[in-house]
Amino acid sequence: MKNICITGSSGFLGQHLVRHLRSEGYALTEITRTNGLDICDWATVSGLKPCDVIVHLAAKTFVPDSFDNPKAFYTTNLLATINAMELARQWNARTIFISSYFYGPPKYLPVDETHQIHPHNPYAQTKLISEQIIEGYCRDFKISAIALRLFNLYGPGQDDSFLIPTILNQVNSGHVELKDPRPKRDFIHVFDVVSAIQAAIESTMIGENFQVMNLGSGKSYSVEEIVNIFSNQSSVPFTVHYSNEYRQGEVLDSVSNNSMVEHFLNWKPTVSMVEGIKTLLQ
Repeated sequence: MKNICITGSSGFLGQHLVRHLRSEGYALTEITRTNGLDICDWATVSGLKPCDVIVHLAAKTFVPDSFDNPKAFYTTNLLATINAMELARQWNARTIFISSYFYGPPKYLPVDETHQIHPHNPYAQTKLISEQIIEGYCRDFKISAIALRLFNLYGPGQDDSFLIPTILNQVNSGHVELKDPRPKRDFIHVFDVVSAIQAAIESTMIGENFQVMNLGSGKSYSVEEIVNIFSNQSSVPFTVHYSNEYRQGEVLDSVSNNSMVEHFLNWKPTVSMVEGIKTLLQ
């Protein structure tokens, strides 16, 4: 059984991942500020006991904040990645990096890994640069890494600033207020992401190289379609109002092509949108 190091283990995805891997019997080292280990502080992490795999989750992630304070995003996210890769180099450990969607408005659907790159905010830019740092470490030091380009994550315990928790928190009031009903997104449940990370930990198809893989459900749902699922699954009736406030440059649809992750990790999503929302309501 492999020893796993998880950076950012106290975050939304990290908590789910820790809970699952512990139940599977993995030995875990958690790097998180809540236990006094900051991946950005080399002095506090350089003396850790070596692990076989590093799952690098630690990052500033809230996109609107990246416009307000870009320096903090670049400094934190890039230094965290450099330090994680230094540990990987010293330990000869595989790295699993949770990356991001940065394809911009798609030229075609579903979006595959060869689609042109168009990061459109400081957060996405830090993820792209992080991928380049990781790729350089793999090339120069003959270590392996997987970057999972995550589409739209959701699930129990997610921060209220995201769409699905926003809807969930309003349902019981009997009225839901939203902006634009049109945008469609590929939403993937946190349980499916956790299972994909476990598959990446155990994969024997990744050698001494860097591999990028999209990670989504393979289906997209509009804001209006998601609200309708809530309406069909909720025991509490509610009304909905859209202000029809449109964001400039809005991506109106995105769907992940999962061919790479299915091939290399023998993984497929199992939690449907209906099932995921039904569980949240319960």
